[in-house]
Amino acid sequence: MNGSRSSKALLPYAREDDGHQPRTFKAAPHRRWTLLRTLCAVVLATYLFSQHFLAWAVVPDHTTKKHPQGLPLKSIPQHLKAFQTCSINDFLATDLTFMDTAQPLPRPEFVDRRDKLAQALANEDIDAFIVEPGYTFSYYGNVTQTDWEVWEPEERPFLMVVLPARSRDGRDVRAETWFLVPSFEAERARLLDMPFTDELSLIGYEEHWNPYQTLLTSPAFSSPTSARRNRKPRVMVDEEIRDFISRGLADNGFDVRGLGGAVEEVRQRKSAAEIGILRAVNTGTVEAVRAMRKCLEPGLTEEDVMLVLDNTMRAGGLDPFFDIVLFDEDASNPHGGTDGFKVIANETMVLIDVGAHLYGYSSDICRSFFPPFFTQPEDGTACQFYSRDVQEKLRVWDIVFEAQTASLEALRENSTAAAVDIAARTVIEEAGYGDAFTHRVGHGIGIKAHESPYLNKGNVATLRAGMTFTSEPGIYLVDKFGVRHEDVLLVRGDGLPELLTGRRATSAWEP
Repeated sequence: MNGSRSSKALLPYAREDDGHQPRTFKAAPHRRWTLLRTLCAVVLATYLFSQHFLAWAVVPDHTTKKHPQGLPLKSIPQHLKAFQTCSINDFLATDLTFMDTAQPLPRPEFVDRRDKLAQALANEDIDAFIVEPGYTFSYYGNVTQTDWEVWEPEERPFLMVVLPARSRDGRDVRAETWFLVPSFEAERARLLDMPFTDELSLIGYEEHWNPYQTLLTSPAFSSPTSARRNRKPRVMVDEEIRDFISRGLADNGFDVRGLGGAVEEVRQRKSAAEIGILRAVNTGTVEAVRAMRKCLEPGLTEEDVMLVLDNTMRAGGLDPFFDIVLFDEDASNPHGGTDGFKVIANETMVLIDVGAHLYGYSSDICRSFFPPFFTQPEDGTACQFYSRDVQEKLRVWDIVFEAQTASLEALRENSTAAAVDIAARTVIEEAGYGDAFTHRVGHGIGIKAHESPYLNKGNVATLRAGMTFTSEPGIYLVDKFGVRHEDVLLVRGDGLPELLTGRRATSAWEP
């Protein structure tokens, strides 16, 4: 089966023990349904456009669009206009060629993901994978939580259920996908235009029914293809599913398991299309920081820099979702927390940690540098004439860079997550700053900025080709300054990882 059942499921399915009989919705006159569908489609399309979810739209295979359109800029104070114009012009002067590797994901990409999920479920002896709208649902079905409910997650479960369906000879496993949905929301579920090649298979439940019993007694878990044995259906849920849904499943006849093993690895290992987007969004984010840096002037605040950097990214089609700008002692706390009013000066060490979205994928990069109006010496030996503060900043900058280099060399297939962290941590400890490296060295990255596996010294998870990670060692000296270098990398099947941020920093003046 190609991602879903070819036959339409009856709506809704009742519990076997409550006296209800399965029944279908009575069809409304064709004209009424046509008008309703049209109206709903217009309303939905208008909302999606206003929220910039067009980046998530499933597009035909023949799409030729390369670069996303620039996003609307947010209002800034008048005194920042010249700074912003300089920054945006420098960014656009790159011609955004780094965007060439990114394309909106085609429909077959999602079908392939669900089939890989089904194969992993079969290998792990799991009967089904169940998710509600969120990051994982969007990975397999292209629907986020706010696509389904704008205001907040609601109490009525809307669940995607993916089962492994074997061919008659047992050699081929494909995804069979069902959706548990409130009966009155069935048409809205269809209007989501999820990436399926066949009509959706929906299991509806009335407001007074038990949705989990409805799911248990539906064809999804009673048909021969459900692969049920003489036991409870064994289902796996991810870390985002809400507790009341997990408990509801467990209390109504399901054997609920947490995410792990081959099933978790499906999303961890990226396809060529995903890698292309990650390369574009992360390289673009670094280039935006570099363009903005050239335009820095004395007297700007952390807040000023954040506002202009965000608009610089928007001008190139990147949608910023976090931006940490810290000067000197404010950066001694890795994620800040100050008021943003500190002013940049001649010898300021600037730390910027920033992320943006492109076609639903995340960037997460960090650069530490001096402002352009603090002159770089032509001869490296001239650094001895700088103040002690500057000399220490340069020394720490180099140590962190060396630590990142060590982590990159350890980021290889069949290595462990712990080995990558330890490689970087050893460099910093041997330099005498071990207590000042206060966090893990990195994490997985994809549709979420922070994904598993996590690169900490206690994680023995094995790295596989196709996984993508950040490497972000840092040193933070309380009441002085902080330095962190962060790049995104792809684990390869042979040799060193591939850099997905264009190029690394080369000095405190060349981030």
